[in-house]
Amino acid sequence: MATSLKNLNEYKKDNFKDISDKTVGIVVAEWHDDITSVLCQGAVETLLKHGAKKENIFINSVPGSFELTLGAQFLALQEEIDAVICIGVVIKGDTKHDDYINNAVANGLTNVALKFNKPVAFGLVTTNNLEQALDRAGGKHGNKGVEAAAAVIGMLSF
Repeated sequence: MATSLKNLNEYKKDNFKDISDKTVGIVVAEWHDDITSVLCQGAVETLLKHGAKKENIFINSVPGSFELTLGAQFLALQEEIDAVICIGVVIKGDTKHDDYINNAVANGLTNVALKFNKPVAFGLVTTNNLEQALDRAGGKHGNKGVEAAAAVIGMLSF
């Protein structure tokens, strides 16, 4: 469903199980850190709201969204990490760089999840402009970080 038709802060939590014993790693891209910090905050608040312990949430940064895949793999390699949330922003520009990065990250994160049999959330905001990105970082469409955390909780409850 298109984000313009849904608020990212709305999710089903009927089947959520207790995650107080789960450890979650978060990988945050530094590129567009004014936005990714808000997304990360939304993810952390959502995890805490649903029982995660603050000491079981580990936040790591990578230079940009392209590096989220390797950052996720570094975390997934750690036995104590139960799930990974990846947070980044890619805004369309004058070139097709966004297509390449978005595709690489989507495929890479899928591969990490399958390789390590752990939930890996795609918290990547992919927009045409800065305004749309801000709309998805606590603006009129909610917070993509909240959605990514909810996805991880849902998968940990599977």
